[in-house]
Amino acid sequence: MLFGNFHPDLLSQIARTHGTPCYVYAGEKIDAQCTALLKAFSSHPTTFCYAVKANTTRALLEKIFRKGIGADVVSGGELQRALNAGARADQIVFSGVGKQDWEIELGIDRGILAFNAESLSELERISAIATGKKKSAGVFLRVNPNIDAKTNPYIATGLYSTKFGIAESLLDEAVHLGLSLPGLKLRGLGCHLGSQIKDAKVFKQAARRLSRLTESLKTHPDFQYLDLGGGLAVRYSNEKPPSVDAYAKAVLSPLQKNGLKLVLEPGRWLIAESGALLTRVIATKKTPKKRFVIVDAAMNDLIRPSLYEAYHPIVPVEPRKGPAQTVDIVGPICETGDFLALNRKLPPLKEGDLVLVGVTGAYSAAMASQYNSRPRAPEVLIEAGRPKVIRRRETLESLTAFEV
Repeated sequence: MLFGNFHPDLLSQIARTHGTPCYVYAGEKIDAQCTALLKAFSSHPTTFCYAVKANTTRALLEKIFRKGIGADVVSGGELQRALNAGARADQIVFSGVGKQDWEIELGIDRGILAFNAESLSELERISAIATGKKKSAGVFLRVNPNIDAKTNPYIATGLYSTKFGIAESLLDEAVHLGLSLPGLKLRGLGCHLGSQIKDAKVFKQAARRLSRLTESLKTHPDFQYLDLGGGLAVRYSNEKPPSVDAYAKAVLSPLQKNGLKLVLEPGRWLIAESGALLTRVIATKKTPKKRFVIVDAAMNDLIRPSLYEAYHPIVPVEPRKGPAQTVDIVGPICETGDFLALNRKLPPLKEGDLVLVGVTGAYSAAMASQYNSRPRAPEVLIEAGRPKVIRRRETLESLTAFEV
């Protein structure tokens, strides 16, 4: 069995039937993550809002929402996807610094739990749109606590150097607006520190900070929630992220006496380890300085290594004998930056070999593109040992379907 409990024979069958590259998901792993999360926080009233941006495929959304988990969305498109997949509107929070008017209107019309408001001007716009519709909108004030989560700077969001949230120095003014503007219900405070956070103390620090900031607000009847975002790390290589129980202990210990309901926005942690990218070796190549393994997956299928210098584990589907070779795993795209791994030690690979890239359930298919006019890969969900296509491979015809 390979990581994710993918059996080599089943992967070979999927490659023969559906071709490569192909995303594969282990349904039982998603179920297990959801169950573990719900159990860890069962002692405190908690609304979980899955960060839809991690993976937007409908069958996977439906699977998560059936567990009673809601949605954290960052666009009108994600909001509609979540609703189509069965998310309850009163379990949806809408985040993001650049909500357009039509997106705010959609959220108000659907009756979502809250907008994570990230600026004073956004509060004014939500108020104007809500009053224009003779409706009210729930809002959380997303605070930027200037806490360093010690993660990749591209996925850190809780520092003043980022575009996210309302600085604590402006919080009093934001609270005044939230309570005084018509059409708003100030339902809570929130923060999100970033992604792939490996130290539980960071979550505890944020919980303490926000809990302290809510002390003067708990008397207001609409104010019921504390949203601590997401960001719990998963293991790609040698990381040692906290267990979900340690995460729960860190978050809940500062909140035991404040009487507020908790909102959490897990994304990567729920879905990443369930997925893998199946690809086939096209050719091998050696230059005076490098040895390359060219596969049929590329940066348009998995952009994280090129964009973030992210590490994903890679193994041959079938065992290969021979001394390990240091190789770059690269794709066919016409970019030097098109790689899945650099300077990776792997057993000798040859043309036609299947290779599995692990921990790709999050931010892989969701970030895929048609760059170089490459049709996007299919997605296959495996449950009870049976593969099922949940998104078909795009065709050459589909590449130009919307062009006029």
